[in-house]
Amino acid sequence: MQANKPVREVVILGGGTAGWISASLLVKLLGKSIRITLVESDEIGIVGVGEATIPPIMTFNAALGIDEKAFVRATKGTIKLGIEFENWRQIGDRYMHAFGSIGKEFPSCNFHHFWVRSQKLGMPYDFWDFSLAYQAAVKHKFGHLAKIEGVNLPGLSYAYHFDAGLYAQFLRQFSENLGVRRIEGKVGQVLRHANSGDVATLVLQNGEQVHGDLFIDCSGLHALLIEKTLNTGYEDWSHWLPADSALAVPCASVEPITPYTKSIAHAKGWQWRIPLQHRIGNGFVYSSKYCSDEEAKATLLANLDGEPLAEPRKISFKTGRRRKQWSHNVVSIGLSSGFLEPLESTSIHLIQSGVLRLLKFFPNNGISPAMRDEFNRLSQIEFEQIRDFIILHYKLNERTDSQYWLDCARMDVPETLRRKMAMFRDTGMVQREQDELFSEIAWQQVMIGQGAIPQDYHPLVEALNETQLRDLMDNLKAVMQVTVNRLPPHQDFIDYCVR
Repeated sequence: MQANKPVREVVILGGGTAGWISASLLVKLLGKSIRITLVESDEIGIVGVGEATIPPIMTFNAALGIDEKAFVRATKGTIKLGIEFENWRQIGDRYMHAFGSIGKEFPSCNFHHFWVRSQKLGMPYDFWDFSLAYQAAVKHKFGHLAKIEGVNLPGLSYAYHFDAGLYAQFLRQFSENLGVRRIEGKVGQVLRHANSGDVATLVLQNGEQVHGDLFIDCSGLHALLIEKTLNTGYEDWSHWLPADSALAVPCASVEPITPYTKSIAHAKGWQWRIPLQHRIGNGFVYSSKYCSDEEAKATLLANLDGEPLAEPRKISFKTGRRRKQWSHNVVSIGLSSGFLEPLESTSIHLIQSGVLRLLKFFPNNGISPAMRDEFNRLSQIEFEQIRDFIILHYKLNERTDSQYWLDCARMDVPETLRRKMAMFRDTGMVQREQDELFSEIAWQQVMIGQGAIPQDYHPLVEALNETQLRDLMDNLKAVMQVTVNRLPPHQDFIDYCVR
């Protein structure tokens, strides 16, 4: 593309969650200055396993002006307060990565330092006694609560479970109402500019031509533009995250509808459980090196809560990221940009953050190489930070029942993760990088849940004597219990949304 050629025609290749998220945000915020065309084929299926989200989706929905009640009703949504990890440390263990805060924050000192000291003194407190989201989740409670009444403590932070296909339909209607043009068809040929190598035109199988200044590749694992056309290359992370396969199957709902996701570790992989209004989404993630498809299918079907509603569908993948997520005039969003297994429900978030990053760097009079390089630099950092958080779960396992888990525990990890783990083990501190997705509290929960209890704590904790520390812990625990008891059932919120 010429450096001074205005970007006015944006073409999105692929619908599904990635395509319609991209279309909806761009048309909402840039619809008066650009024209957006989305090309998709109903014959091409979507991966559609990303049915669980994390709290940043609230910011995204607010940017679009989406009404929560209409959203939950249209997508068969439920509330998500966290992810429960079962059997990840040892068989029979469970803990939760719960959203929101834990305990009470102090200047220059996180609450978990007080909890660590209480453990060294033999006090009988569980770390999650002080998590409002955890206490609400296990009691199947939910209510909108910005702050806990009577005390200066934050309320509930939450996200959603929803049907990814229905979510895409919801955003399609939203986008088309604002002027996005949708073209049904498959791409037969991609034409490039002779001099620049930029993508110029998508030629559909029916002969129709779609021209664009900027192309957004939402073609999923096919990566038709970013890889098959531009050959940007792929950074393979399977030596850290060896899973390369997943089986997905819905099953009938059971009551109560739990307001949290489950991740259940089995001998040769792990199973997700995502409760929706009309069904439960299930899947089994595994490595073909350690587990056959037949074993995976048997494990998955043997551990469903209700009758399966379809045959398990296999998804093959390679964990890693595209070396350039923006190359020439093509930006990859969603699975075309890379794949991280859905252990921490980051797939939809990565779509939304990718579109928000594109919006921030959106070109006006031509694409600047400096702009493109900075987009790629920030994308790489985000992927690597999430990668480290996912590796953490595997590295800290203490299971000895299969070679799979033994190999995961023995593997070398990225230097960035090694430093974080060593710092927490020695001092109890978590150094969060600027703009990192997962908070200090998220890291604390996974490391503590996996058995990594710090050897030391911050000296500010010593300002309280043993009696004062016990009083603090008792009072905070009581506040959480009283607050949760006042919350309405999660089912009440769903009933309100659907009526």
